[in-house]
Amino acid sequence: MISLLVVCIGRENGMIALGEAAMPRLLVALSIASIVFCGAIFGFFYAWVCSTMWGLDQADPRVAIAAMKAMNASVRNAVFFPAFFLTPVVLVLTAAAMRFADQSLAAFWYLAAAAVYMVFGLFLTMAVNVPMNEALAVTPVPADIEAAREVWESYSGRWQFWNQVRTIASGVALILAAFGLTISRPTAPKTV
Repeated sequence: MISLLVVCIGRENGMIALGEAAMPRLLVALSIASIVFCGAIFGFFYAWVCSTMWGLDQADPRVAIAAMKAMNASVRNAVFFPAFFLTPVVLVLTAAAMRFADQSLAAFWYLAAAAVYMVFGLFLTMAVNVPMNEALAVTPVPADIEAAREVWESYSGRWQFWNQVRTIASGVALILAAFGLTISRPTAPKTV
């Protein structure tokens, strides 16, 4: 994407300007990136809803606690980082490019998607899910199955509730970005 941006920028009267012919390509690239990033983070959260947590709830609670600790430790990686942290950045860049291209309505929907994800995806995760994960990480896995069940049940239900909130929010952000894409209009270079 950076190389596309560099190709699109040129000098005009001593000022840096976006080439008119390149603007449609930039808008398409940013719009696609917005949809992909929103879809990736929505899919990540959704997988926890419809398989991972249900599977862990069916397992021996000692295994569930140990598995959740391992998954929480492994999720902080270079593959997860872009979808989780850069989704709002890509959405805001797309909104800015749309606004620059005089497509204010499309820009509004991309900005709305960024706001929804930032508040109910990113910030919610940092405020609720991460502290819960960190608390679980320092909790020893009880050898006694009933004690382990108490630990898991006090964690799982609350964690799943907030995960469902961020899943829905990420889905809404995806829909808003898709709506921004559908209402954007192609910009063609002006003919002289």
